Amino acid sequence: MCIRDSYYAVARDSGGSLGFPAGICPTVCVGGHLSGGGFGPMMRKHGLAADNVVDAVVVDAEGRLLDRVGMGEGLFWALRGGGGGSFGVVVSWTIRLVPVPRVVSAFTVRRLVRRGDQRQTQSTLRLLTRWQRVAHALPDDLFVKVGMEPKLDDAGGERHPQVTFKSLFLGNCSGMIAEMSTHLPELGVTPSDCRDMSWIQSMLYFYGYTNGQSPDVLLDRTLQPKEYYKIKLDYLTSPIPAAGLTGLLARIVEDRGGSIDIDPQGGAMGSTPESATPYAHRRGYLYNVQYFVKWGGDANASREDGHLGWVRGAHAFMAPYVSSGPRAAYVNFRDLDLGRNVEGDTRYEAARAWGEMYFRGNFRRLAMVKGEVDPEQVFWSEQSIPPLVVGDAGERQSGSGSVSDS
Repeated sequence: MCIRDSYYAVARDSGGSLGFPAGICPTVCVGGHLSGGGFGPMMRKHGLAADNVVDAVVVDAEGRLLDRVGMGEGLFWALRGGGGGSFGVVVSWTIRLVPVPRVVSAFTVRRLVRRGDQRQTQSTLRLLTRWQRVAHALPDDLFVKVGMEPKLDDAGGERHPQVTFKSLFLGNCSGMIAEMSTHLPELGVTPSDCRDMSWIQSMLYFYGYTNGQSPDVLLDRTLQPKEYYKIKLDYLTSPIPAAGLTGLLARIVEDRGGSIDIDPQGGAMGSTPESATPYAHRRGYLYNVQYFVKWGGDANASREDGHLGWVRGAHAFMAPYVSSGPRAAYVNFRDLDLGRNVEGDTRYEAARAWGEMYFRGNFRRLAMVKGEVDPEQVFWSEQSIPPLVVGDAGERQSGSGSVSDS
């Protein structure tokens, strides 16, 4: 089942009074989304998708079918954000739905930055700087994200950076405009920029269906052309300075370049303890930054190195401006560049290099759960959680070796 199926069923069966706080990519499968956390436009109000899981049924390493009571709170905790493929096969999830207004609103405002136009560039940099200072601290009902992508000029030749501000407000346009006028008047949102709609229509809007299409389009199963893609993700604990923003705008228009999305956190994301689920990037993590590149099907597979080079270059460029100690990452955008397990010799200490980037201090707890429920690693992959067993002698037995607990 994909996210779109869940959204459609929730809206239909609740008569539009309930929703679910998950992502904006309609074909992402629910199981993987929940397993890694799952963020989306309502996370500032209601947290992650995984924060709203109340039960699950899993087939464990011994082949037992267990619900929350049967598996225990340790394994149930690990399933809600610890990443898929480590602890068992989840065959069902029970989620908590959230109330949504009958009318919500959304806007899209674009700023084209013509290359070489210093006035446009400086104006956009000031706007982005102001947005960074307020978006994570807006009222919880208001989500305003930024996207950067290349735009061809009218002649179809030169590529220019385009910055897009897109919002969801859990209220009508009048309320949205009042909030924007108070908190970010520099963006200049007007009634003509804003649309009232139902919650399910707002999800369509974020998917790119902006012409009032029926929710029935979510039922379309037409096979899409094959595409390849790669995403890396960072977290910001402070605003990106002008030099960093300038560099991002320049990278957007590079050959074989992709796009960049910056999503604000704050709200419920900041008030939830980082130990509540394995997703630890909570208080103090103001934004996530997604570097995204995609290319066509098999005929263009030979271009892979160029596209991967772009996303790796963007990620490397941002190192001075993002979280550190460790540099945080998101397990639902698995990144083998960060490190990987060695088959037959998977060790906790070695895996900490990438595991703590995904989970911070929660990685140790995840490894201890793994040691309890799957010490023989029936469920293994390049970035599955390694087992950590704390014995009576105070030793950590990890993979095929052990290290002192001192």
